[in-house]
Amino acid sequence: MAKITVLIGEPPYGKERVYTAFRFALAAKFEGHDVNVFMLEDAVWGAKKGQTPVEYQGLLEGKMPNCGEMLQEVIKHGGLVKCCGVCCSERGLKQEDLIDGSQIGSIYDLVHWVVESDKFVSF
Repeated sequence: MAKITVLIGEPPYGKERVYTAFRFALAAKFEGHDVNVFMLEDAVWGAKKGQTPVEYQGLLEGKMPNCGEMLQEVIKHGGLVKCCGVCCSERGLKQEDLIDGSQIGSIYDLVHWVVESDKFVSF
């Protein structure tokens, strides 16, 4: 099986790219691949604990996709997750603010993951 690095740079609720990236990561894990997820720029908000996206009655059966819950599933199934340290610092996020299992990393972690990966996908 392949080792895949997924790079995410969009905010979790401004567009659907974070949701799609996590769906991709979960599908890859379920297919037996190793998955690394690196979040930078506003995507780091997707790793913040305590997300409570607004729910609308009659839409999606009253439940909006929760990126935090999806990220927890990626981690639960063995995906490695790192958030850009500079991006977190700029946004006032510390390690204790992030979902358990995700880590603050650096751009060098991304470089190493890309070099070691068989495939690279960016959202």
